[in-house]
Amino acid sequence: MPHSPKVTVFMPVYNRAVFVAAAIESVLAQNFDDFELLIIDDGSTDDSMAVVGRYDDPRIRVEHNGQNRGIPFTRNRGLDLARGEYIALLDSDDRMAPRRLERQVTYLDCNPQITTLGGWVTKVNGKGRAVRNLIKPLHPDELKAWLLFRCCHANTSVMARTKALRDLRYDEDFAVSSDFELSVRLSEKYHAANMARTLTLMREHGGRITNSSGTKVQTAKVRIAERQLIALGVAFDEEDLARHCRLMRMKGKEWRDHPTFLDWAEGWLERLQRANARAGIYSQRALASVFGQVWFYSCLHASGTIGRRKALSRFTRSPLRKGVSASLIDNLAFALRG
Repeated sequence: MPHSPKVTVFMPVYNRAVFVAAAIESVLAQNFDDFELLIIDDGSTDDSMAVVGRYDDPRIRVEHNGQNRGIPFTRNRGLDLARGEYIALLDSDDRMAPRRLERQVTYLDCNPQITTLGGWVTKVNGKGRAVRNLIKPLHPDELKAWLLFRCCHANTSVMARTKALRDLRYDEDFAVSSDFELSVRLSEKYHAANMARTLTLMREHGGRITNSSGTKVQTAKVRIAERQLIALGVAFDEEDLARHCRLMRMKGKEWRDHPTFLDWAEGWLERLQRANARAGIYSQRALASVFGQVWFYSCLHASGTIGRRKALSRFTRSPLRKGVSASLIDNLAFALRG
């Protein structure tokens, strides 16, 4: 009978011959060693599998799809083949930070109420040099509320309880953003968190799926947001939905092109708060915290169009501002506990 490790590290591979060796070595270098590294080749046409074949380590398992089936199919196959109690995700062009496995296993063992655990990510360029850090929300209630606007896990940093992911699985209708879609469904049954530590070094390059599928990603996010808004019971039309999905991506010129957007944003966030007061889907405190931050950045980004004084006045006069400090307090307390 095959050994059942504590962790399955799952790495889908498709044409990553240049990067996959660094990814594998970052796993093999972990100080926690009760793992298997499950690599599934999704029909690579380059030398990826030749590179993988250089590693002679009994913890490495290699499977093949035979042809390119796409990331959600491959992820579901990974869930089916995983032997570990926990599954740790790593993209084949990224690297694990030292002690990542140890830290996440310890956390999940000590916090049985948490099902999905991510962390912070450092983006690196093609030469491996740090470019910037991605800071994710920490507290489970706030993380769930942020899902109304964006995915709150860097998928390549996630460790989760295998059974929970296997029960819900990735939706293969989402060729892109399947991780975001699954996170929303997981949030309906389970709790998730992020560690205040850098767990993964994410490589930025032109071949990343998110860099090459912009329109598809935005279409998927509209579908995800629409389902959440329906569940919340808020009335909306197509323009509200489009604006909701644009809210966190608005930049300077866009505010000039949409001079009434700030008025809509304030009214929309207040409508969502009232809808949640009836539906009870999200913690009101966490929702106020998230909306306070969204309102702050909306006013900040609009300041180039309406002027700093007016933007500051709009921010301070709105009841939405009250949630900003709650976010900082909650995240600090959660980080200290974790």
